[in-house]
Amino acid sequence: MHLTILDPNNPRQDFPSVSKAMTDPDGLLAVGGCLSKKRILNAYRLGIFPWYSPGEPILWWSPNPRLILFPEQLKVSRSLRKTLRQKNFTFTVDQAFNEVIEACAKPRSYSKETWISDDMQAAYCRLYQSGYAHSAEAWLNGELVGGLYGVALGQVFFGESMFHTYTDASKVVFVSLVEQLKLWGFQIIDCQVHSEHLASFGAINCERSEFIGLLNDYCDEPVSSSAWHLLP
Repeated sequence: MHLTILDPNNPRQDFPSVSKAMTDPDGLLAVGGCLSKKRILNAYRLGIFPWYSPGEPILWWSPNPRLILFPEQLKVSRSLRKTLRQKNFTFTVDQAFNEVIEACAKPRSYSKETWISDDMQAAYCRLYQSGYAHSAEAWLNGELVGGLYGVALGQVFFGESMFHTYTDASKVVFVSLVEQLKLWGFQIIDCQVHSEHLASFGAINCERSEFIGLLNDYCDEPVSSSAWHLLP
């Protein structure tokens, strides 16, 4: 199977149909291109996202199946509900995007490598400045201890990465954001590929064709005017 090679100087170049993605679950679709706002937003709208390691060309993926969460189907464990009731963390949105993506890019305890390269960080920071990328944060005693970021198109939030430096901080951020997304009118949260951690929150696998149908239904629909603003 031949992968499509994208022109780095033509961000308006069409992606191939996601049906042409490799048949393994990861669904590699195309190579190359650029990380311009136009290119990345076009990718998300079509059910595609960039993911590659430093030293590699840009790789574009469309997994099958796709892991998604319907906000109204969020599951919260009893122990996490207890943590949420204690209100030890302060939850915010869009207050520390750069710091969140930098923290997400740091190597994890199980790996010294990171896929969030400097170029990826710069690209998503540009999306944040344009109002498409967003972050959610957990603070403890004024210190950023957890967070996540992703991209919002219409009533769909595409989650990208999360981090924590304090027990349960990323879980609190995730649950708190899902509850807010539900209030703001979001219909779908894209979790990309299956993990037991996200499945424990109620995320489910769906066929790629079904996922694309959901994007067609919801990516162009408006959300509440209060989206990404928390009431005091």
